[in-house]
Amino acid sequence: MAGRGDPSALRWLIGVELARYRKRAGQTLANAAKAIGCSTSLVGHFEKGMYFPQPEQIAGLLEFYGAPAWEVDRLTSLCGRADQRSWLAPWIDVIPDWLSTFVGLEGLAESEFAYQPMVLPGLVQTEDYAQALTSASGFVGQNHNERFVSFRIARARRLTESEPLKLHVVVGESALRLAVGTPECRLAQYEHLIELAQRPSITFQVLRPECGPHDAGGTGQFLVLTFAEARPVAYLEHLDGAIYVQDPDDVRTYTLVAESLQHVALEPAKSVEFVKALMSET
Repeated sequence: MAGRGDPSALRWLIGVELARYRKRAGQTLANAAKAIGCSTSLVGHFEKGMYFPQPEQIAGLLEFYGAPAWEVDRLTSLCGRADQRSWLAPWIDVIPDWLSTFVGLEGLAESEFAYQPMVLPGLVQTEDYAQALTSASGFVGQNHNERFVSFRIARARRLTESEPLKLHVVVGESALRLAVGTPECRLAQYEHLIELAQRPSITFQVLRPECGPHDAGGTGQFLVLTFAEARPVAYLEHLDGAIYVQDPDDVRTYTLVAESLQHVALEPAKSVEFVKALMSET
């Protein structure tokens, strides 16, 4: 697992798992607290990601819930990352908590699937493109524009680390044709996409109306993060917050939708050719 996970994201991830096991076992917070000799409120805080449980507390809870030994080892191994300094610290005052949690999870993830029908994902944006897009937004104050862009660029370094995030992106044609910045800005963005598409860890696909119907027809953007030591999480943003989908069956639904998009969208090589065609039009 990558080394850019934010401690708050780790707390959240462990808490989600502990809550899921407790509910599956049909146990109350009070019973769980009694089993490991702590207060009911503390177990509740663990599940909400407010405090880091110690490895022995995680092990005690999971054993009480009847989890297999390999699951105990999997979750207690996450605790070893709790002392990492948050790479988000320089930007913590310009990004909302819900976004901070997401990028922390992204730093822990092994792979990410992203579907963006209307705008290019932040991970693949150039600095100039991100600047133009942020300047046009009414949600980022002018005095924070430069720092927010620097945050996006720092986040994108996850793609070029020695153990990079495996990224699969499906973007709508509208996202590529969106008039962001100057023609020169868009040309540089197209070139950047083509360069990223050459990386073995990145898959880039374009979804055109001509590609036909797909299972995401009634949905907007979404992402699915997969981890080595935790279960997948789906993520959806709205105007002033985000939804984290944690239930395995619900996450499976998003995974199936992702597979539908990959099947319908242009193949990676044809997607690159499409971007090159757009460059000649710009």
